[in-house]
Parts: sequence; structure tokens; C-alpha cells
Amino acid sequence: MLTAIFDIGRTNKKLILFDDQYRAVEEISETLPETADEDGYPCDDLPLMTQWVKDQWNGLRNRKDIQLRAVNVAAYGASLVHVDAEGNPLTPIYSYLKPFPEELSKKFYGQYGDVMKLARQTCSPPMGMLNSGLQIYWVKYEQPEVFKRIRWSLHLPQYISFLISGQFVSDFTSIGCHTTLWDFEKRHYHDWVLREGLQRKLAPVVGQPVVGFDLVNDRPVPIGGGLHDSSSVIMAYLSRCQGEFMVVSTGTWCISLNPFNRGPLSEEELKKDCLTFLTVGGTFVKASRLFMGREHDYQVARIAQHFNVGKEFSRKIPYQADLVQQALARTENRLVPACMSGTGPFPDRPPGVWDLSSFESAEEAYTQLIVDLVQILNVSIRLVDSNVPTLYVDGGFARNPIFMQLLANLFPEKQVFTSQLPQATAIGAALYIRQDDEPVSGWTFERVKSDVVSA
Repeated sequence: MLTAIFDIGRTNKKLILFDDQYRAVEEISETLPETADEDGYPCDDLPLMTQWVKDQWNGLRNRKDIQLRAVNVAAYGASLVHVDAEGNPLTPIYSYLKPFPEELSKKFYGQYGDVMKLARQTCSPPMGMLNSGLQIYWVKYEQPEVFKRIRWSLHLPQYISFLISGQFVSDFTSIGCHTTLWDFEKRHYHDWVLREGLQRKLAPVVGQPVVGFDLVNDRPVPIGGGLHDSSSVIMAYLSRCQGEFMVVSTGTWCISLNPFNRGPLSEEELKKDCLTFLTVGGTFVKASRLFMGREHDYQVARIAQHFNVGKEFSRKIPYQADLVQQALARTENRLVPACMSGTGPFPDRPPGVWDLSSFESAEEAYTQLIVDLVQILNVSIRLVDSNVPTLYVDGGFARNPIFMQLLANLFPEKQVFTSQLPQATAIGAALYIRQDDEPVSGWTFERVKSDVVSA
């Protein structure tokens, strides 16, 4: 019996089949080319993504060599698909990085009050299109004729689920990911949503794993409503880890998640890119964000070009104490971020160009990059830390020896672990739809201890 999970990321779209012990027995991965919206801004190609999901699902349904136990979805958040009554998309899937019009922002906050007060109530730093509620608001006033035709505005995980189940639903994990839609104090849609009538465009919220069934090989297969990817990751850890802990989920975004810090967000925390997620049951997970993966990849490409080395060079660089000490002692030419402006614990830091000419090798420049990124991450983690004793690192940076050793050095009072679970996002969605106690096979942790280098 296999559980199928559609794991939809910004870069890779995956279909993963898990056996009863959550071992990935088959994986199909596709990198779909981007397109552009009507303004020329890059975005995911929604028709292409839609067809890919349908093709994969139809392929699964027609296979006679497998039996499906359940199907679910995990996908990136902060993105909406606006559909008509039949589920046909009416707009592109606008990028959450698309600039929000300044005049419309003034109109919104002029009508609905103080920026930081609204941010505290909705646990959502003001981020323009990254606040998906403002995406609906933007369509309403920038494309009023399209807005009239919208029956449902579905977050991406729930749109992918609809393609499989035919059911229009919303869920807490998508509503609660910095959308500005949810009033965390009243535990309901915020008053501004009701005053704009947007709740009529939002599908009913489901609080259970299964939203529908499909008949596959003469057997009804339960289908989940989909989860926001960060919430899916934390679900995997909550289901299997003991005691209090934090998870640093690394990828394009580096998100520090603390499910044991449920305190209210302060204005200062909101300004430094802290927020609160909702779990599937509507409980709180305090988090901080950093656009670290995007910054890393951008600077790695620059280093590779400057030193005329292959783009994969960084994967071969080990932790070298002498280079780390040199990087920590450097007083000039520290990293100048190019991609993190407006995010993280230093949102007002303007973008710039990092000078690579003073470094003698790609190894030296890359070590400096990781040292400086980890020091910024240190500030981000401590914003939401509640003195938990354990720190798990998930995602791509968990396999970076320089990153992991520096992080352990910064938190000598904690147990710092790399998580050997490549499909944590998908496994969280599988755990939720299956609701069982089967062990996750092959999920191991490796502790990284602090060494003599002090970061």
C-alpha cells in the first residue's frame, strides 16, 4: 500500500510514493519553466503545472501494479489561484515577489488602520504580495471585472488538492502563513476581510485530513486537502520528536520554527520578519524568516564566475578552521547581501554588491559567505528561541558542513542535529493523511558538537 504526495515547490514539482514505513519507493521530479504575468513579471506557469499534476494523477490511477492508500499535497504558500465555479483559473498565479502598488498600499492601510497594529493582530509582517490576502485585495481593485468572476480564491496547496479531489476547501496552515487574513486574537477572519467581503471568495475551512475520495482500481482512496509546506515540515517533527525543540527549515527561505513559543508577536519582532504559523488544528507556531537560500545561490553563482570554477564548487568545500577564523576576524569586505532587502532581522539593509576581488580563492570567498549568512541567521533564530534545548536543521543546508559546524558553535548550550530526512515536507503531509503510528524508516539525526572555534 502506497501513499502518494504531491510536493510542489517553487523550483521542483514532485510526486513521491511512500510505503507503509514512509520509505520513498518512487519519485518523479520535474522542473517546469517559468512564464510571465500580464505585466511581464516572472511567475510559475499555472497551465503547465496544472497539466503536470493531472497527468501524474491520471497515470497513478491507471496503474495496476500498485495499490494507493491515500493522497495528499504539500506546496509553497503565499500564492493564490483564483478560479471560477468550475475550477478554471482566471488569472496567472502571481508571484509573491511581485511589487505591490504603493498607492493601493496607502489606500489599504489608510482605510484599515495602523500598519503594525494590523500586523500584530494577523501575525503577518507587512510584505505586500507576500501577504496573500492583499493579493485578493489587489485583484479586486486592479482587475474588478476579473474579481466579479472569481468563485474561489484557493491557496496553492488547496488548488492542487482540488485537481485531484474536485473539492474546494481552505485549511488553517495556508490561511495562517503571513496572509493578513486571519485575526489570531479573535481566531477568525480579520474584520477588514469581512468588510471587503473577501470571505465569500474563500472556500470553507476544513479541520480534518480527508476532504474527498476517488475510486482507484475499484477501491476508494482518501484525498487530503493539502498543507502549507512549512507547516507540513513541523508536523513531521512534532509527530516523531520528544521534548521541546526548534526546526530550522532551510531552502530558498530559511524559516526558524518554534512550536513551543506561543507568545504574542511584538512590534519589534514583526519588523524583523517574525510571524506566526497555524498548525492543522489552528494552534500557533512562532517563526522567523530569512531569504538565505536565494542569497546563497546568487552569491555562489557570482563566486563561481569570478574565480572561473564550476557552479558545483561549493559542494566540495569542507569546514576548515583556519579559513573560518580568518573570516570571523575580517573587519572589511564582509558579505553585502543583494537579495535579502526587506526580509529577515535587518529588513532596512539596502541591497548592494559584494566585492570579491580581495579574496584569493573561491574557497575563501565561500567560507566568508557562509560565516556571514550564519551570523545573520543567528539573530533570526534568537528572535523566536524560547530556550529550547534542541535544534534540528532540515533541508539543503543540513548537508553543508561549514554551515552546520558554525551553527553548533553559535549554540553550544543546545543539542544541534542534522536531520537525515530528504522528504520531510512530503512526509508531514503523508503523516497527516494517514493518521497512524508507523515509524518513519531511515529518519536519523546526527549531532554536530561545538568545536574550539567561537563564531
